[in-house]
Amino acid sequence: MAEIEKPPELILVDGSSYLFRAWHGLPPMTTSTGRPTGAIRGVVNMIRSLLRKFPESRVGIVFDAKGQTFRNEIYAEYKAHRPPMPDDLRAQIEPIHQIIEAMGLPLLSIADVEADDVIGTLALQAGRDGVATLISTGDKDLAQLVNDHVTLINTMNNELLDPQGVEAKFGVRPGQIIDLLALMGDKSDNIPGVPGVGAKTAAKWLGEYGSMQGIIANAAAIKGKIGEKLRANLDALELSCRLATIRVDVPLELSYQQLERQPPDRQKLHGLFSELEFRTWLRELEAEGVGAADAQPDPSEAAHGDQPPAETTTVVIRDEESLGKLLAELRTAQHFSCNLEAEPGHFLDARVLGVAICAKPGTAAYIPIDHDHDHDHDQNQDQNQDQNQDQDNAGEQGMLPAELVFKALKASLENPLQVKCGYDLKQQMHLLQNVGIDLQPVKSDVLLASYVANSVAVRRELDVIARRYLDVTPKDLLSLTGSGRGKLALHQVPIDDFAAWAGQRADMILRLAAILEGHLLENGQLEVLYRHLEMPLVRVLQRMERTGMSLDVAALARQSGELAGQIEELQQAAVELAGEPFNLASPKQLQALLYDKLKLPVLRKTPTGQPSTAEDVLQELAEQYELPQIILRHRSLTKLKSTYTDKLPAELHPRTGRVHSSFQQAVAATGRLSSIDPNLQNIPVRNAQGRRVRQAFVCAPGHKLVAADYSQVELRIMAHLSGDPGLLEAFSRSEDIHRATAAEVFGTSLEAVTPDQRRGAKAINFGLIYGMSAFGLGRQLNIGREQAQQYVDRYFERYPGVRAFMDRTQAQATERGYVETVFGRRLYLPDLRAARGVLRRAALRAAINAPMQGTAADIIKQAMIDIDQWLASEPIKARMLLQVHDELVFEAQEDDLQLLCEGVRFRMTSAASLDVPLVVEVGVGNNWDEAH
Repeated sequence: MAEIEKPPELILVDGSSYLFRAWHGLPPMTTSTGRPTGAIRGVVNMIRSLLRKFPESRVGIVFDAKGQTFRNEIYAEYKAHRPPMPDDLRAQIEPIHQIIEAMGLPLLSIADVEADDVIGTLALQAGRDGVATLISTGDKDLAQLVNDHVTLINTMNNELLDPQGVEAKFGVRPGQIIDLLALMGDKSDNIPGVPGVGAKTAAKWLGEYGSMQGIIANAAAIKGKIGEKLRANLDALELSCRLATIRVDVPLELSYQQLERQPPDRQKLHGLFSELEFRTWLRELEAEGVGAADAQPDPSEAAHGDQPPAETTTVVIRDEESLGKLLAELRTAQHFSCNLEAEPGHFLDARVLGVAICAKPGTAAYIPIDHDHDHDHDQNQDQNQDQNQDQDNAGEQGMLPAELVFKALKASLENPLQVKCGYDLKQQMHLLQNVGIDLQPVKSDVLLASYVANSVAVRRELDVIARRYLDVTPKDLLSLTGSGRGKLALHQVPIDDFAAWAGQRADMILRLAAILEGHLLENGQLEVLYRHLEMPLVRVLQRMERTGMSLDVAALARQSGELAGQIEELQQAAVELAGEPFNLASPKQLQALLYDKLKLPVLRKTPTGQPSTAEDVLQELAEQYELPQIILRHRSLTKLKSTYTDKLPAELHPRTGRVHSSFQQAVAATGRLSSIDPNLQNIPVRNAQGRRVRQAFVCAPGHKLVAADYSQVELRIMAHLSGDPGLLEAFSRSEDIHRATAAEVFGTSLEAVTPDQRRGAKAINFGLIYGMSAFGLGRQLNIGREQAQQYVDRYFERYPGVRAFMDRTQAQATERGYVETVFGRRLYLPDLRAARGVLRRAALRAAINAPMQGTAADIIKQAMIDIDQWLASEPIKARMLLQVHDELVFEAQEDDLQLLCEGVRFRMTSAASLDVPLVVEVGVGNNWDEAH
């Protein structure tokens, strides 16, 4: 790779490339009022980074102008397939331009041409004068401009391309790039090219024939289908060349010599950064003495009326006098944040180290109650002070007794008129309930607010949320505990150090609550979702987790023993088929055996080029070969044994004798709940062994388990969303929807539908929800792709409203970047903007399924809230235990079974008002499998 030996004299920035790379590459970001800012931050960050690296160079920032260009006059279809720019991106262009101009940087945007043409013209001017020029872009088209004076840099990966770098990357010289692009064509720009010709073929031809003219002259000598395609598209190559050629003669008012940096307008930058809530950059300006008399108050402090300090001051509460002052402050606070810090562990017996509280941004308190001996504190004490040998351990370490602390805090924490802001309030409620405190009200959770605002974020740790919305760098816990062998437990960290970390967290929670809840308020339906669905559900889930489920340990032990025998038999059978011993769990040994020795066909390779042994690959091989069948069976039983029959008994809590799973409310992008420690949502139900695991979940004596399950809820939501008359009528008549679909697709009466036809219709119904292609449907039904496509086409002929809904949903998703559930939950699909086609296609499939799956999740959450309130208000001896996808599980005394079943069915069917009825199937049994 080339290296820049000395700073370039001129830097030309492809601003449009920056814009789209920031939009596609960064997660959506907004201000507290919902204004999109992610692309602004990304573009400005890249420009600032470039300026820091080359502080003395001339700089020009070039953007595409609005409207069409001369290329549209040459070819009306140029870029015609591109979707319109999303509104959220378009809204960020003007602020980017304003910031660039306020930074004192030349900004160019010329009508009728593209940014590439402006850059090409300036680069040619500079090159004629021997000026070293650096073009910052991610656009491969600009490689045609590279020469001895012009170099490209891709700021996303710091790749540099000089003439040798271009040849190494593309296989052609810079002077051949136009021909390469013309031959390949460009789907995103709608440049025709030659169908089927990719970069390798184009580079090979240019290597052999030198140029486009040489290729055309020798077209008759190129054999095969690719030669036929070339000859069939010769007329389009001239057009493709013209479209791919960057102009270098654009009339410009500025020459490259005039691209001089001007002093930045720091006052204007301060106003822009305040408006856009870029706090780190604001602090940089303010450190230089820049302020704004008319600056808007920090949105995070709208409720407090003053500008918060950048840092958090934490007071450590070590005595009753300090505690009394803190309590007096809390009594006058309308809201404050409270966060119990605990060692990792089960919520029923986690070790609480202390309590962090913040009632005013910038000032926090930490009350330590269970840390190890605090050497740092002791060293500050008078060494000659008489010690009371009978003093308790907490007092000896400068800590108040936990009982005293929680007794003092109880009134404020249980006061329903004082809002307690928290992070993961469900966990906080468990820890407080362990010490006899019932947290009220439960209405402000930073974790859930960030989730409702944008459910696609992968990580939701408090410090990650703070970095995104507060633009701060939180204290790193690892800097306190260390890592590796010498890593300290949390209770071993010196109290003052731990207090500073915990105090900042409480401060961040208070600030984030104001920002995030303000953002949700600006997006009214999201605020309704947060206030009336997610927050009320917290108490429901906390109660379910605390209740837990009973387990038949002996039954699981018997099953584990049987599984061990079956696994051993499968191991022996696999070895016999292989003709040699091998480790069934080793992908490397499996690769060697299946592909090198047994010569099974290689269906797919790993990213490193090795034959894949992934589950779906083995499933396809298992259709024809016995060994993959055995390996899959071995994997299935081994996983069942290790994950459930061996592990579940160890999950029993010693005090309650029950399994207490934790429900994760802020994980799945669609709003679905999941469970961990143990995961009870993925127990197989379609095979006998999986159902036996469910049989081990039992009820207490004198009780029964009740399972209530929505019937075909996602198909019913599909009917509601699509409004298709045929589907609506089938559901309204309470028909078997798969039989009704089969009758429509196969053109027969309901009575004449065969089991195979119903099975095919069921595959179509559910396959379409999950975006299954005709190829996938054919594999599932073991029929040809052409026949499967006929089924799909016939389905859409009979149910045209479904096709219209799918097309409409995908178009809206592409334009807005998200889809919505019936309840207004937004499901962002960032991969709709991905460069890789496979990711975009997957996102388009998700756009269809997400509103249905998300609405189903919202419906059952509403049902859980309604049922929980009903159970609390009626003298019914029943408890909600578990939620798994579309199913709720209860434990009830036998005398109240009928009342429970009727009440649950009524509330589940009335949880949402759809254009088709919701149907709930209710079962009763002595164990979960019987009830289901």
